[in-house]
Amino acid sequence: METPKIFESEYRFCLILWEHEPIKSGELVKLCREQLGWKPTTTYTVIKRLSERGVLKNEHTMVSSLVSKDAVQAAEIDELVEKTFEGSLPAFIAAFVRHQKLSPRDIDQVQQMIDRFREEEQK
Repeated sequence: METPKIFESEYRFCLILWEHEPIKSGELVKLCREQLGWKPTTTYTVIKRLSERGVLKNEHTMVSSLVSKDAVQAAEIDELVEKTFEGSLPAFIAAFVRHQKLSPRDIDQVQQMIDRFREEEQK
């Protein structure tokens, strides 16, 4: 199943949902008012829209996600790499490290990830 597109304001909403789920819609309205400055109607509209797109479910006023934060982040990265770097992960990484200083710890962590992927590929 393809991960549905989630726009910036919806993503900020989802961050609140992922942190507190499952959560009653009334409590979610309160959190969105406090953290995002949204009116109740805005929150209910976003709940309805994301429910229709299969991102969350709202059953008996209890809201929970159907799509994980990891899945949404991965879909966003895939779209960025495809659209901006013509699908080239090395081009994306090269652009990233040109503008972002990596610490020795960051480099070690990236190398460990690469090593794990290589090991899994050989299995």
